[in-house]
Amino acid sequence: MASDFALTTARLKSLRSGKTVVAERAAVFRIEGTGALQCLQGLLTNDLVAAGDASLVYGALLTSKGMIVVDPWVLRQGDRFTLVIEARAKEPAAQLLARVLPPRLAKISDLSDQWSIAWALGNCGFERLVRAAGAAQPGHGRVVAGSDDILLAGGPTQGAFHGLVVGPIEALGHLLDRAGSERGETADLAAARVHAGWPTLGREIDERTLPQEVRFDELGAVSYVKGCYTGQETVARVHFRGHVNRTLRGLRIEGATPLDETALRLGDREVGTVRTVIRLEEQQLALALLRREIEEGTPLRAGDRIATVVPLPIILS
Repeated sequence: MASDFALTTARLKSLRSGKTVVAERAAVFRIEGTGALQCLQGLLTNDLVAAGDASLVYGALLTSKGMIVVDPWVLRQGDRFTLVIEARAKEPAAQLLARVLPPRLAKISDLSDQWSIAWALGNCGFERLVRAAGAAQPGHGRVVAGSDDILLAGGPTQGAFHGLVVGPIEALGHLLDRAGSERGETADLAAARVHAGWPTLGREIDERTLPQEVRFDELGAVSYVKGCYTGQETVARVHFRGHVNRTLRGLRIEGATPLDETALRLGDREVGTVRTVIRLEEQQLALALLRREIEEGTPLRAGDRIATVVPLPIILS
């Protein structure tokens, strides 16, 4: 089954410029120590060294065969790193980190029960949060510290959000109140991700997903020039010598009622599956994993519906 969310077209169009903030619980881990950078550099698909201090970096921790285990956002402050991961992936993440990080070099603290996060979907909302925290405005992919241990990070230029805020639960709640944030819902965050073509763990990403299948190249989440990391051999082989058989794509689906079929077919052939659907008044926008040979503009069938393949990010008409 696809994850299905409903909202209005006007609401979707306003998310990137408005003050909507979606607060949620997440798995939050603090990793610090003299060897923290070196250890994480040997795990993450992205390059923490190149990003430098005070950076926000997106990437993945992989199995030895190159499959995604978790896809953390990493906020760096010197030798201290804060990892933000989907709440559902807390246990796999904790087990992986405990297994591979030597305590004498990188101390792990699980902050998940004490800290929460907020996604500022629009630029107005993020600017208000930064001012309310008494911090300097961070640039894209940069991290600043605010009051009460709050961390504020500017989102990537083509991301689904303008800012990520991480901090103690009570302090973060007070900050959202002071900033006059418009509290959004899960549907708002899902819509922003679909619009931007950004995958979500548990929807587009599962235990069999390779980074290149879910646009990690386009999202700047994989480095091909850094040193070795777990799963690198598979990722590099795909990049330099081959290709993946399926890729993350956008869809426009006719009609506004929920789909009764998530398999996508071209003629009698199944060529992919719908993963996340945003239902608007007269159409639906979706992310799907499709066979790589399916071209943009191709009309597919999802049950009795026509689903047309469109570029990512999805341009609103």
